[in-house]
Amino acid sequence: MSTTLTEAQQRQNSNHRLAVRLSLVALFFVGFGFAMVPLYDAFCRLTGLNGKTNSAPIVADQNTQVDLTRTVKVEFLSHTMPGVGLQFKPEQFSVRVHPGEITRTNYTVKNTSGRVFVGQAVPSVTPAAATRFFEKLECFCFSQQTFQPGETRTMPVVFVVNPNMDRDLGTVTLSYAFFEAVKAN
Repeated sequence: MSTTLTEAQQRQNSNHRLAVRLSLVALFFVGFGFAMVPLYDAFCRLTGLNGKTNSAPIVADQNTQVDLTRTVKVEFLSHTMPGVGLQFKPEQFSVRVHPGEITRTNYTVKNTSGRVFVGQAVPSVTPAAATRFFEKLECFCFSQQTFQPGETRTMPVVFVVNPNMDRDLGTVTLSYAFFEAVKAN
């Protein structure tokens, strides 16, 4: 008996090894895809990049001094994912605040679909350097929201721009993207 493989057997073995390698690569990337969200969140928390703001209420310091010598323009934006059936917008598109001043604004959401919508608003602040100085005291983004078909709701955001923010930052933009919550099976 000959121990040498025929050319067809060598090609078959080579194809099998290639298929195993490609399967391992695909499996790696699937796992990497699932790991990206927590890795990205951890990276943003550590670096303060991408405008990630606090995800829980900040307790307002009762002794916060309001800086009356300057104002900061805060702009408000809103986005929804296509096809979710929401109208989502700020009640005002900008406001001028004194750093240290507690400010309240509202966003309005209307469920235009014929079904119950459960979603989560994800905030971001730009420029990135302002992120750590923009503190939300109350926000609808801290928890999932449930909207009945046709329901309209006004949702508050209470915030303060920390007086320690760099004086060169004259405009801060608070933006929310509303996503449909992932359904548990």
